[in-house]
Amino acid sequence: MPQKRPPSKKKTDAWSKERKELISGASGGFLFGIPMLYTMEVWFIGSHVRPPVLLDILIVTYTVVFLLNRVEGFRNSGRDGVLDAAAESVEALAIGLVCAAIMLVILQQITLETSLDEGIGKIVFEGVPFALGVALSRSILSGDRWSSGNPSASNKNKQPNLWKDTLTDMSATSIGAIIIAFNIAPTDEVLLLAAAASPLWLLAIIVVSLLVSYGIVFASGFTSQQKRQQQQGLFQGPLSETIFSYLISILASALMLWFFQQLSWNDPWDLWLRYTVILGLPATIGGAAGRLAV
Repeated sequence: MPQKRPPSKKKTDAWSKERKELISGASGGFLFGIPMLYTMEVWFIGSHVRPPVLLDILIVTYTVVFLLNRVEGFRNSGRDGVLDAAAESVEALAIGLVCAAIMLVILQQITLETSLDEGIGKIVFEGVPFALGVALSRSILSGDRWSSGNPSASNKNKQPNLWKDTLTDMSATSIGAIIIAFNIAPTDEVLLLAAAASPLWLLAIIVVSLLVSYGIVFASGFTSQQKRQQQQGLFQGPLSETIFSYLISILASALMLWFFQQLSWNDPWDLWLRYTVILGLPATIGGAAGRLAV
């Protein structure tokens, strides 16, 4: 009797596709949700809003996400009807809320001492832009949408240039970091978060910054892995490029903080470290978004 082929390959492909789509949606959520995450007023409002209002906010957010998913959601697979769009909208809202919750914990706006009502309020308010980012991730940030013409032909015509490609990545990272973090740098939120961050939490923020940056550029599917590998920069490679781009984002953060007089040359080095690591999180995410365009 002929033996049946094991379905492991199909299961592996399905899990790989699912993982990529979830990372893609989460990456879009980070890109859209990070600026509001550094807003003290949103923390305060979320801490005091009553549960019925939070439910109304979730309903409105779900409705908007559902309408966006009817056009094109964060998954590559087609939606055959209203039920598919409704199910995908639940996923998008859930991903947005989970991403917001993780970032609020990382920034110590939700701790073990935070009451349940306060924690839920903050998550719901901060989760709104994250959920919208999840729904918009594929339609706006997909590498396929940004390319025009025949990509294979354009890649063939492109001549590798070590220094030019390195400068291109550096410029794209710097521009993206400034666009996202420039409005955050002069705010008191950076000072408040830095004052409460212990060395262990600063290390956790660095790790999260690197992971999110790597996920956006190399694991989300926004731009093809093959396209990134064709870059001929000095720090080519997912790990080296992620670390190098993080250092550029940290430098850009330091310059922005100095520009807005949040730091001066007379301040101790540990204060520079605290402030730049805190601002480096949104700057790194912006830098990753900038590299998607090159």
